[in-house]
Amino acid sequence: MKTQTGLYLLAVLVAVSLIAPGCQHASRGSCGLAAGPLCTASALGTPLAGLEQLKPGKTMRASSSDVNWQNGNGDARPIAPGKTLTIAELEGPGVINHIWNTIAPGERGYSRLYVIRMYWDGEEEPSVECPIGDFFAIGHGIDEPFQSLPIVISSNGRARNCYWPMPFRKSARITVTNEGTKPLRALYWYVDWQQLPSLPPDTAYFHAMYRQEFPTVMGQNYLIADIEGRGHYVGTVMNIRQLTGSWYGEGDDFFFIDGESEPRLRGTGSEDYFCDAWGFRKFDGPYYGVPVWSNFEPYNKITAYRWHLADPVSFNQSLRVEIEHKGVTFNEDGSVKSGFEERSDDFASVAYWYQLEPHKPYPPLPPAYDRLYVRWDKISEGESLLEGATASEGPVEQQDGGAWSGNAQLFWRPQQQGQSLELSFEVAQAGHYDMLVLLTHSWDYGIAQLELDGKPLGRPIDLFNPSVVVNEHYLGPGMLQAGPHTLRVVNQGKAAVSKGYFFGLDGFLLTPRIQR
Repeated sequence: MKTQTGLYLLAVLVAVSLIAPGCQHASRGSCGLAAGPLCTASALGTPLAGLEQLKPGKTMRASSSDVNWQNGNGDARPIAPGKTLTIAELEGPGVINHIWNTIAPGERGYSRLYVIRMYWDGEEEPSVECPIGDFFAIGHGIDEPFQSLPIVISSNGRARNCYWPMPFRKSARITVTNEGTKPLRALYWYVDWQQLPSLPPDTAYFHAMYRQEFPTVMGQNYLIADIEGRGHYVGTVMNIRQLTGSWYGEGDDFFFIDGESEPRLRGTGSEDYFCDAWGFRKFDGPYYGVPVWSNFEPYNKITAYRWHLADPVSFNQSLRVEIEHKGVTFNEDGSVKSGFEERSDDFASVAYWYQLEPHKPYPPLPPAYDRLYVRWDKISEGESLLEGATASEGPVEQQDGGAWSGNAQLFWRPQQQGQSLELSFEVAQAGHYDMLVLLTHSWDYGIAQLELDGKPLGRPIDLFNPSVVVNEHYLGPGMLQAGPHTLRVVNQGKAAVSKGYFFGLDGFLLTPRIQR
């Protein structure tokens, strides 16, 4: 079932098992649950069953709707750097059953710079504290669509929906903080919830916690969650950036339950924990998926999720969730050293669970820009290289538009294969560098081979895409001397479906090479 309506209705069934374990309701229907639509749906095993039954309570919403709702269209709010906006302040008892948002960001990597926090029943420490992108299961500071049961993202990754049921007895408060250095231009949101007469006594609170290690620490497993209290664990999201190529994911998952010295749940490999097999590929599904995956090259980004909806992990005192960071390693000459050895990559995770007792405080979030792999605010704009640019054919000019950082890019329009463009830049200090370039991909773009001082930088890059997107490409120039250098772009043709040979450079960044 792949429609959003179908996914939402299935999520209603999930809400039954998560909100009301044990069915401790004051009033019961024939199935043992409280009489009403959820009872019938659970009994008959179909998400459409029970829709004819009226739901108890009052349907409510907190949203960014214009205060002048009859005549106004100012349905969003900005957030200045360093400021926090409260998007919901609710009086219980009740259950939040849907959160939607979309953002007009102020800077690249924004979804790691804006933080969502949720507080239940007046607590001082939030039960949810995550970068907003990671909470909605896509990290790396990027936008990517996918569909699952509790989280659905559409509009090319810009429309985020969450269906985790979030009960509260007295109050709920949800905030979004801009921890970046530029204004969040517009935040649109809905928080849909049901105000109820009461909640069952064993109703547990929703929690989500972000962690990261850039890079992972050699000699110890990566820690996903360290929980004290009574509850059940319902999901994991992992966002990985490989610092070396090949396969990172031979590490096993371990669940240590109620203080046991040995993990009661032991895994057989990273992709196995995420319910896949024989490596990863890009896909999504109701319970598990890999919405971000490209290749086995260095700096490949991976996002994998696993929802424990049919198999929540119960704990009475504590839960510790770990995963190894093992995979393929290499010798100095580039030959394979081992297929199963500890390696260091960039790991970030979100753990999701329900818990009755107050949670222990979370570790502080890493500083905002430490959550990004690169400092996008330090990038050199492509259009800054226009002076002195020379092309064998076709105009080289600045193209303006909101798709690019700085609202512009360097745009080259060759008309045939074999043409070249030369750009000059300066390196202030000698050293080993990695080059990151932001290249435009579109319906009329060609295949480009990049060269630095006459040496090829990786393989040719096919820049065709049905719509305009800007993608990151990591290149490895190695040692660079201080002084002038030449970046050369050679057009090597185009994809059969492309309508042109164009090339666009949004920006580039030189960073000291990571020592592996």
